[in-house]
Amino acid sequence: MNSTSWIGRLKAGLTKSSAQIGGGIADIFRKRRLDEDALQALEDLLVTADLGPAVAARLAGNLAKTRFGKDVSDEEVRAALASDIADILAPVAIPLEIDAARKPHVVLIVGVNGSGKTTTIGKLAQQYKAQGLDVMLAAGDTFRAAAVAQLKIWGDRTGCPVIAGKEGGDAAGLAYDALQQATARGADVLLIDTAGRLHNKADLMAGLEKINRVLKKLDEDAPHDCLLVLDATIGQNAHNQVEAFRELVAVSGLVLTKLDGSAKGGVLVALSERFGLPVHAIGVGEGAEDLQPFDAESYARSLMGLD
Repeated sequence: MNSTSWIGRLKAGLTKSSAQIGGGIADIFRKRRLDEDALQALEDLLVTADLGPAVAARLAGNLAKTRFGKDVSDEEVRAALASDIADILAPVAIPLEIDAARKPHVVLIVGVNGSGKTTTIGKLAQQYKAQGLDVMLAAGDTFRAAAVAQLKIWGDRTGCPVIAGKEGGDAAGLAYDALQQATARGADVLLIDTAGRLHNKADLMAGLEKINRVLKKLDEDAPHDCLLVLDATIGQNAHNQVEAFRELVAVSGLVLTKLDGSAKGGVLVALSERFGLPVHAIGVGEGAEDLQPFDAESYARSLMGLD
């Protein structure tokens, strides 16, 4: 897929977010000077667009340094904000690199139920297969029959073997078996799904700790990555999920899904500024091609409704 079509889909996916922000900026800066009132209105708008108070204050402050007391157009403001947002996002825009020396590179996928975990695994599997990698999947969310069935559909679609057990079975034992089989096969990548019942945090913590412990019996460095999948439509609640999962497991990077269904695309900026975790990929649709590596400048400009 060429980058032009992805940028088009990204811009379309962020339409709700960019319409809210861009419309608000146009209302504030319609033929007016950048004064204290305008800056306060801009800061309030950015907070309501889920960029968070710290980022909103920083962006408004940067704008004031160069343009205070001057006449500004809404497009000039959006371009200045996009540039500053890209600077915030650039350090975290890090693709997930599969280490060819590991056979397999083990990726644990965590997140609450409904965040798009299983679909993300399927999309990643399809992309890695397209790169010529040998991929295996482990249906570690043993409590949800639907998750196992969904992963098997992706396995059939992508030609990736799926290791699954009985419903309600031991997820750690399944992960252990999957890593044994992936190692014996010489697979390049093993993607492990997990349960996401955050309301029962003690059980979830115990389950994830056990998975980590048994994987290390076979490979002391496994899992090599732990991706937290977040649903962008939850907005500021994403902060709570990052905090909660970091208490449970060593989260190494983020994937944000469902950006096309949300006016809360600004939350990615707030998360990046606050946690500094790598953002490996973002999703703006159902197809495998709708999950792509995160690019800071494309995202910032799309968020501000700029070409």
